Amino acid sequence: MLRQVGGLTLVGIAIGIGGALALTRSLAGLLFGVRTAEPLVYVGVSAVLALVALAAVAVPSSRATRVDPLLALREP
Repeated sequence: MLRQVGGLTLVGIAIGIGGALALTRSLAGLLFGVRTAEPLVYVGVSAVLALVALAAVAVPSSRATRVDPLLALREP
């Protein structure tokens, strides 16, 4: 599960960075004191999003591994 979500997360981050770079040129007039393509911001936001995606998958999947499969199948 982590591999699947990791791949989808990387694709989403890549699309998001591409869209952000495309839109920052149109919003350059609203940014004061910050360059439009600040690499530290992109890396930081990407890392936070990747950690949130990892937590969103890790918590439910770790809970699912504790459930007995036979009991899960027997309950209606």
